[in-house]
Amino acid sequence: MKPMDNILSKAECSAMRGIAILGIMLHNYCHWLNFAVKENEYQFHSDRAAAFWQSLTNPDGMLPIQLLSFLGHYGVPVFLFLSGYGLVLKYEREGEPSYRPIPFIKFHYLKLLRMMIPGFIFFIIIDIMTPRSFHFYCPQLIEQGLMVINLFPDPARWIWPGPYWFFGLMLQLYVIYRLLLFRRHWGWTAGIILLCFMAQFVCTPDGDALKYLRYNSIGGILPFGLGILAARHIKFSHIDISRWQWAIFCLVLSAAIVVMSLYEITWYFVPVIIILATITLVKALPSWLMSWMVWTGGISAAMFVTHPAMRKIFIPVSHRGDVYDGLMLYVIAAIGVAWAMGLLINKIKKPEMK
Repeated sequence: MKPMDNILSKAECSAMRGIAILGIMLHNYCHWLNFAVKENEYQFHSDRAAAFWQSLTNPDGMLPIQLLSFLGHYGVPVFLFLSGYGLVLKYEREGEPSYRPIPFIKFHYLKLLRMMIPGFIFFIIIDIMTPRSFHFYCPQLIEQGLMVINLFPDPARWIWPGPYWFFGLMLQLYVIYRLLLFRRHWGWTAGIILLCFMAQFVCTPDGDALKYLRYNSIGGILPFGLGILAARHIKFSHIDISRWQWAIFCLVLSAAIVVMSLYEITWYFVPVIIILATITLVKALPSWLMSWMVWTGGISAAMFVTHPAMRKIFIPVSHRGDVYDGLMLYVIAAIGVAWAMGLLINKIKKPEMK
């Protein structure tokens, strides 16, 4: 019998990272524009959903901005899915040693820190040199460096640049994976997903409690856990689906994303559909575009840590009315700086698991 393959190849995972980072970096630019419809990322606001539907049914030249502002943040659950997926493939292979919890957590903390520090230094230099610089405090810097700042009250007020909340979230998920999910029965993962979902569901949809949970691992466990389950249990030896059929699946799922984003109950499940849509998208991409997405995925970590600085530099261009000019300059600069930052990060010694 032909051995079964994982549902995603290494190249497809990299392409998914490329798509996810493009969505995140474009969203983090567009949602700072005054006219843009704001997203429902940590809370559900019905007026924002209504404004998004209004922009879709009455489209104008700013429709791409509205789509990116409202939906681009869903690159985050794609990254969380890939993180859970990759952990299983790396650490749960037959013959792989069972690393003790403390060395495992320390190793992954240092991996995150190795990525964060160069980007953070670059950002604070740009932040001081551009208008409305943030007032950093010593305790806040320590909490950010230790990646525990998400756990303190009102993390949205203190995490700057905003996207860096992801580091604290990932560290929490690494701890949960090693202590509770590593090589455990699938029921553990399913049970934790259910508990975390219920914790969110009982909160007021536009309240601070839900916002706090979604800044932390309770809000991220659904896509992360799905990645773990997919890597362990979803395999196939051959599937006869053409690229065009994958494209049709992607279009149907994309329509579902829009509809489900409009209602509170279905909003909680949008990350699942986002992940499925991204998988079908990479399987539908032509080879030339696939190669570009794979390359972009290779610099996704560097782009994540540097794009906030590029936003501060170029968003004044869009604020003065040259919306797409500023956006294009931002994209060009963000990709170029990410490529250079990736070279710098690769010069930093990698941590070792002991």
